[in-house]
Amino acid sequence: MGDMITIGHKDTKTGHMMSELEIPNFGLGVYLMKDPRECKSAVSHAITCGYRLIDTATAYGNEAEVGQAIRDSDIPRDEIFVVTKLRRHHATGYEEVLQRCQESMEALGIGPIDLYLVHAPPVDISARKPVWKAMEECLEREWVRSIGVSNYGERHLNDMLKYARIMPAVNQIEINPWLQRPSLVSATIESGATPMAYSPLARGHKVNDPSLVEAAEILGCTPAQAAIKWCIDSGAITIPKSSNLDRIVENFNSRDIDITPAMEYFQSMDENYVSGWDPTVEP
Repeated sequence: MGDMITIGHKDTKTGHMMSELEIPNFGLGVYLMKDPRECKSAVSHAITCGYRLIDTATAYGNEAEVGQAIRDSDIPRDEIFVVTKLRRHHATGYEEVLQRCQESMEALGIGPIDLYLVHAPPVDISARKPVWKAMEECLEREWVRSIGVSNYGERHLNDMLKYARIMPAVNQIEINPWLQRPSLVSATIESGATPMAYSPLARGHKVNDPSLVEAAEILGCTPAQAAIKWCIDSGAITIPKSSNLDRIVENFNSRDIDITPAMEYFQSMDENYVSGWDPTVEP
């Protein structure tokens, strides 16, 4: 199963951590797997290889396939940690969130969701408080085992202190060697949340980066493995996306690599390179 990380929610009144649970520090992302066969095959293969964390979202259109692959596997449900997300344009109000959470539960068909995230800060700033109140209610009703956010910047996390009863357990953001985000990572940890790194390979844009290639040669691994292991070693839960069966295995094996001999290469690679969507900088 690999290494586990304890996540939990910080009580905004007392500052104490509550409702803690363990999550694998490495998993499979299924973004852009709209073809049902592609998604189900990738998840089934990943579970067979040893993955125990699967990250999906309503916006990905494949929650049902993720759930089916988990139900069809020989691994007990409670050994697989499932993350899904409230679609941004559904994050409009209290009742809407409760409805969408139930829809995700029904689509997955595996019981309570292990971690439910707000996919991005609601566009309507006035909706942020009722949306989070509803997320807290989902947790209270035990529809979900933990709640968190995705693509939240420092400002968004700070604002949550004014209206949240409990803070997010996770903030899922783009993190990779070219986008190391020390300030946002620190703010995430300070809020009580654990950073979760999506696009650890910058969507493949930087896999031929000369510094990364050189580091990989020193380490005796592929460039992709080196970048993924840097994310894991930074303390972030890391979820590379792939539907390529060989790549799924390659990514999984990155966990065993010691990148210490090449750390100077990684330290020099940060260039604040955002490979895609970045709501963390929005109002």
